[in-house]
Amino acid sequence: MSKKSRKKSSKTPSGSPTAKKKTAKTRASLQTRSAKTQRTPARKSAATIAKAGSHKAASKQLKSSKSASSPAAAKSGLKSGLKSGLAEGQKAPAFSLPRDGGDVVTLADYAGQKLVLFFYPRADTPGCTREAIDFTRLADAFAAAGTAVLGISADPLKAQEKFRDKHKLGVPLISDETHEMLEAYGAWGEKSMYGKSFLGILRTTILIGTDGKVARIWRNVRVDGHADEVLEAARSL
Repeated sequence: MSKKSRKKSSKTPSGSPTAKKKTAKTRASLQTRSAKTQRTPARKSAATIAKAGSHKAASKQLKSSKSASSPAAAKSGLKSGLKSGLAEGQKAPAFSLPRDGGDVVTLADYAGQKLVLFFYPRADTPGCTREAIDFTRLADAFAAAGTAVLGISADPLKAQEKFRDKHKLGVPLISDETHEMLEAYGAWGEKSMYGKSFLGILRTTILIGTDGKVARIWRNVRVDGHADEVLEAARSL
């Protein structure tokens, strides 16, 4: 090998400016890749945490939504919505409803006189039959005390008329199939039987004075002796 060749080959090693530049570029590239590799898990971890947090929040909202729309919650809300808040001393809510025989009865028809409204769950059932018969038995005594008596349930008119004829009832029977009057007087709400809850008529009696205000309210009525108790209250009013 000549001296010139040895000189040229001795300039080729990594000590040359070109080799130094290439080495610097390679090192910088490796450092960049290493930095990216180190940063990537951090970004993924942050995204995963954010996603998990979002999922937990959504889960809480879903549980809250399910709880609000559960049958128990709905029932509770419905029940509270049906409370009339009617109290003694308040003005009696107006009504206009059909009665047996096809006529329409209104609260205004009884202006200036005392009025008894007895709300019963269902026509021709044992308890309701005894109650209606008792008020019929005392109809003349109520009239002598200046007091009219009306029976109210959600039964259709045909059922009311059949009930009247079968037991020879002497008090008008009102049909409130829409429950508007029942709700206004607090006689519609939650009941339970055999461990099951449902909405229905709450046996209730209201005594209205000559001034059109509620004088007495009987809730959760027990049929035996009830009509006699109401008559005494009407006499003393």
